[in-house]
Amino acid sequence: MAVSSTTSAAARRRSIAVGSFIEDFHNRVDILSFDDETNSIKPVPSLSFEHPYPPTKLMFHPAPTSAANLLASSGDYLRLWDLRDTSIEPICTLNNSKTSEYCAPLTSFDWNEVEPRRIGTSSIDTTCTIWDIEKGAVETQLIAHDKEVYDIAWGEAGVFASVSADGSVRIFDLRDKEHSTIIYESPQPDTPLLRLAWNKQDLRYMATILMDSNKVVILDIRSPTMPVAELDRHQASVNAISWAPQSCRHICSAGDDAQALLWELPTVAGPNGIDPMSMYSAGAEINQLQWSSAQPDWIAIAFSKKLQMLKV
Repeated sequence: MAVSSTTSAAARRRSIAVGSFIEDFHNRVDILSFDDETNSIKPVPSLSFEHPYPPTKLMFHPAPTSAANLLASSGDYLRLWDLRDTSIEPICTLNNSKTSEYCAPLTSFDWNEVEPRRIGTSSIDTTCTIWDIEKGAVETQLIAHDKEVYDIAWGEAGVFASVSADGSVRIFDLRDKEHSTIIYESPQPDTPLLRLAWNKQDLRYMATILMDSNKVVILDIRSPTMPVAELDRHQASVNAISWAPQSCRHICSAGDDAQALLWELPTVAGPNGIDPMSMYSAGAEINQLQWSSAQPDWIAIAFSKKLQMLKV
């Protein structure tokens, strides 16, 4: 089976979910078992399943219990799966399009850690949709941007941000759905912003990346429009970013230069910019990374047909 790239990696305890990226209807999601004592990764065949179209993102429930261990995936729709010891069963497919058999593909989603019943999705139809997964119903849907929305990230229980092909980062508060706050716009008009990561250890900060850019842009929501730092040591386009789950000053980035760079943000940036504190060279362009909140000493990177675990 030809896999051009592995698009999704999410870590929960010692499980990793990886999704294929094949430009076809038939794709797969595999659950891998990771042993941090022997540093080995093993597939769990009974937990491998077919997925319609490539999953654009995978996430485990942020607070799994012994009674319920859920996995969410996005693609044509938002899907929930029940991960059991020896099997994985579909729970529901959440579709907000009531008038058409066609759907606008979902580019990403984020699971609310404070209110785990909430999942927010972003779509190419310019909207963000907030789902109440306990009710299986839409809580609200917002026209978030002027163009396709590429990523979404929760900050607080009722506050989320999104990035778009219109080149803006916007913050939304569910208590005031009629308004949003633009905190950053691409320096070149209409340069798409592809990914967004909100620092869960310090909600004042978030990071975004621009299309075909080697920079990671660090934003302080208290100072809109002007980045507080730009991390520009990649030699090619950046594809993925992830804040450290246990530290407010560390972030990892990965890109087409096959490099994963680990950064420590200084209190004040010097005149010559910021250098990474460490780097790792992979065998090909890195298209995804995930920093495990359950095992903060490990970062998963995906490139070509491979997944590797990096010890921080």
